[in-house]
Amino acid sequence: MITESAILIATVATAAAIILAIKSRRLTALQNALQLESKTSHDRLQQQIHDAHEERDRLLDALGDAFLLVDSEGRICFANAAAHALFGKRELVGRPVLETFPDPRLAVAPMQCLETGEPAQARVVLPQQTSPRGDSETRGVNAWIIDAALLPTPDGGEPTTRLILRDVTAEHQTEQIRKDFVANASHELRTPMAIINGYLENLLDDDMVNDPQMARRFLSVMRKHADRISRIVEDMLVISRLESGEAAALKSEPFRFRSCIKDVLERLESVIRSQQAEIIVHMPDEALILHGDRFYWTQVLFNLVENALKQNPHPGLRVEIGCEKAADSHHIWVADNGIGIPSADLPHIFRRFYRVEKHHSQQEIKGTGLGLSIVKRAIEAHGGTIAVTSVPGRETKFFITLPKAGASAEIQSNAAG
Repeated sequence: MITESAILIATVATAAAIILAIKSRRLTALQNALQLESKTSHDRLQQQIHDAHEERDRLLDALGDAFLLVDSEGRICFANAAAHALFGKRELVGRPVLETFPDPRLAVAPMQCLETGEPAQARVVLPQQTSPRGDSETRGVNAWIIDAALLPTPDGGEPTTRLILRDVTAEHQTEQIRKDFVANASHELRTPMAIINGYLENLLDDDMVNDPQMARRFLSVMRKHADRISRIVEDMLVISRLESGEAAALKSEPFRFRSCIKDVLERLESVIRSQQAEIIVHMPDEALILHGDRFYWTQVLFNLVENALKQNPHPGLRVEIGCEKAADSHHIWVADNGIGIPSADLPHIFRRFYRVEKHHSQQEIKGTGLGLSIVKRAIEAHGGTIAVTSVPGRETKFFITLPKAGASAEIQSNAAG
């Protein structure tokens, strides 16, 4: 027979079991909630880290310069888009810095920073063969600034060094051109000035003034060299105007191209006649109108035709000046059947003061060496391009492509010229 005490014990036990089960469920629910919250917090933290890395990568990829992060072992652990583009999509992450750069001079500043922890910077001028751009480098000598610095490191964190590789080839080339221009201009002016001063000294110190025939001969030579100085100064001023702001230096207006050719041929008439040269003008549209700075186009044609005459002083030279309309451009050319330009000289003929010397005697007055440089600058200022081909003894041809849109445009033939 079940006693009341037994029933009481059973009731208490049942109630305890129920309470324990409820508490167990609550603890399980609380444990699950804590686990879910922990997982959510962990996932949220991981997402935040991922978003921060993506934001960092976006910011660093927006840089125009190559940006690298290097660990304490000298291995690259990050490279931005500019770095990948610079190195031709070659694998960068995980590679040692010393193996990444094709020229060891580029690694000097990074290795110095890794060893000392102090910022380091270097300017490196490289030949084309060891450019970081590899086979895509076509500019010849190239210049770079590489900047290395240790990043702030949290306590216990891994030291990281950032590298910035900046391409300064354009600035280097501009500076080199400026130096070459000053040196060449000084040399070109010094030579005729020395000749003039020498003849003046003879006239004054040796009493040559009293000999009219000798004085006239001396003065004639001095005048030629004075004219040469004037031409050099004039050409340098033209170059300066174009390079000070090429398009802004233009006074664009419509003009009849045939009349521009006529002006050039009139200026060179005596030379053409004395050399018995034949000038052929090929223009299907005699009324062709160009839009540009007529002064510079006269300079372009004058320099090209004069260059052909100077380089081929023998009788019987044939020079052709042509202009044709294409779908979206004008094609202009000046060609001659003279002695031509050696293939080794062709890449350099538009450089300032560069000359192809073939036949000049000591008595002849050389050109300024700026004519073809002016031609190229003036054409580029009008949005055009110029190329040259030469088969010595057969044909040398300067070919100009001038777009109709923008600086050069086809307009009505009755426009003011």
